[in-house]
Amino acid sequence: MSRQLLDHVRVHKLLPSLQFAYRAQRSTETAVLKVLSDILTAADRGDLSMLTLLDLSAAVDTVDHPILLRHSMTSHGVNGVVHTWISSYLANRTQYVCCSGSRSTPLPVLCGVPQGSILGLILFFLYTADLIQLVECFELYPHLYADDTQIYGFCRLGVTDSLQKRVADCVTAVADWMRSNRLQLNASKTEVLWCASVRRQSQLPSNPLAVGSDLMLPVSCMHDLGILIDADLIMRTQVTQTCSKCFAALNNYEAYVNLCQTT
Repeated sequence: MSRQLLDHVRVHKLLPSLQFAYRAQRSTETAVLKVLSDILTAADRGDLSMLTLLDLSAAVDTVDHPILLRHSMTSHGVNGVVHTWISSYLANRTQYVCCSGSRSTPLPVLCGVPQGSILGLILFFLYTADLIQLVECFELYPHLYADDTQIYGFCRLGVTDSLQKRVADCVTAVADWMRSNRLQLNASKTEVLWCASVRRQSQLPSNPLAVGSDLMLPVSCMHDLGILIDADLIMRTQVTQTCSKCFAALNNYEAYVNLCQTT
């Protein structure tokens, strides 16, 4: 079913190219390389980059079934038997809590897609595909990997206020869209990173990004899809952490070898 559904949206170009994960040539590595390549190119031009990483609260658990089925029909041409099959796939699921051998009374699952299932994540793609066009309306660059949403833009030195306002307006619009589709943006975990070359680090803005009543202070390092990105783009934090993990593994291996020799 997942293969047929992906073939359908691929042939008819119904899924945005910037929605990654579980698609050919759309891995975590290609996602990180796309974002970093754009930011590094901007740094080579002498521009500043503003990268915003949005955090969704329990994203796949809050997908509204009627909205998902309506989106799949009107936006992706999924109707007839296939539409009925997907509706059946989501319906009549139950959940319970098990603790110390005791099990609670099963309750119906009224929203969300099954976690750990390939089809569940593909249905989530269809559910959030409209976010791409929404972000592009603000002349910014979106990038989605599963439930990780990245928004970034570039500007010349001296016009950072204009870019920051555009990003703030965009994130506010995204938050409104999410609320209307039963999703929740977690502002406390949403991060903002200004990037530039080493010699321009002192010129990076430090004022917070205001989204509604929430203020998001820029960070000096961001954890994005398993990679640590520094504001100066040197990747010092990523290399340091990787070396630290390697040394720890080597020390554990050496201790294991010594233990085997003594026994």
